[in-house]
Amino acid sequence: MTDLTDQIAALPVHFDAKGRVRVLMVTSRDTGRWVVPKGWTMDGKKPWAAAEIEALEEAGATGCISKQALGVYHYDKVLDDGALQPCRVTLYPMIVQKLKRRWKERHQRKRHWFSPKSAAKRVNEPELSDLILRLENKPKKEPVLKALLKAA
Repeated sequence: MTDLTDQIAALPVHFDAKGRVRVLMVTSRDTGRWVVPKGWTMDGKKPWAAAEIEALEEAGATGCISKQALGVYHYDKVLDDGALQPCRVTLYPMIVQKLKRRWKERHQRKRHWFSPKSAAKRVNEPELSDLILRLENKPKKEPVLKALLKAA
């Protein structure tokens, strides 16, 4: 059995003019499917700080990230040699305050705002889908998001 590798991810969200929560997703560089900004943990960086960097690099999103995770999901990353690496991803919600016009991976990815229901349908990982769906009804009551909104 291969050991789980830890990754971190940001769940960039904002509330539109009607007060509805929207989830920012990006396309993956290899398959083009919709994903949340994620990556490997970074030496010398707290996990939420690494997730914040991923949101900036992959989606051009800046804002206020939670130090508390919304949850964890699992998936198998396909490595360059075709091998599968089981990963455990810790997901940190982030209130997006600004989307940059120019960001590091803008030529490699698309980004788009989705409703939680629409975002949840687009991801391949059932656990991630469940985490996103928690924001569908009364997102401001979700404890991690509630605390984040106070801080933002």
